[in-house]
Amino acid sequence: MAFDPSATTGTAVVTGASSGIGAAYARRLAGHGLRLVLVARRARRLEDLAARLRAETPAEVETLTADLGRDEDLARVAERVAAPDTALLVNNAGINGYGPFARTEPELLARVLAVNVTAPTVLTRAAVPGMLDRGRGAVVNVASLLAFAGSLPPDPLPHRAVYGGTKGYVVAFTRTLAAELTGTPVAVQVLCPGLTATEFHLTRGAEPVPGHEERVHGEGGMPPEDVVTASLAALRSGEVVCVPGLAEPEALERLRAAELAIREGSGPGLAPRYAGPGH
Repeated sequence: MAFDPSATTGTAVVTGASSGIGAAYARRLAGHGLRLVLVARRARRLEDLAARLRAETPAEVETLTADLGRDEDLARVAERVAAPDTALLVNNAGINGYGPFARTEPELLARVLAVNVTAPTVLTRAAVPGMLDRGRGAVVNVASLLAFAGSLPPDPLPHRAVYGGTKGYVVAFTRTLAAELTGTPVAVQVLCPGLTATEFHLTRGAEPVPGHEERVHGEGGMPPEDVVTASLAALRSGEVVCVPGLAEPEALERLRAAELAIREGSGPGLAPRYAGPGH
């Protein structure tokens, strides 16, 4: 299902909007004239961004300071997402919790699961029923190319067992939901950027990056504005999986073919390598 934000009226809810990809979505969607609800932990950052958008665009901008790792805050945001004016939900908020699994604080890993898995699931569930009833809407869930890097060891990639697992969930959840919603007026996309020039790597996520100005980690990467350009173009064309830097979209077709081959293992017979002598 295709969805064109520039031809849509209503409200876009963007989580993790205080910097990086979320702020880039906010700027782009405000330029399209959508009303905005910006969600993040950093109230000052949100208010500064909202003030700039009100001054530079015709958009109406609402801010909602919330920590999506807290049940009470998530419930408040879900209530706003379920409102009848919501036309687009961008589940962008995420934290990384990077570190060797055996040495990373359990509390931080639980927080990664809450923000990266529970929050987008709850908010998508809050959005979709109303979108179906109104006959329009879209959800974008921001994952990561690290969702496809499970077998690769750390260095130069980060220690990411839980983070990569959460993003793998986001990919599987979104693709499966998109298949469920085929033929309906609701579009669903999973955005899988690679390294992006934001401040994401400056903290593991227990606390937000301090300061009132956006920063960029030293590794660089794709500008967040280009990531958003790819996402919105993919929404218009109806792509479910958007990889902004992937020049060969046939790779996704090969992934689907590989998945189909793996699912052939669901038959009643035991694979020969497990049934031989000694087993």
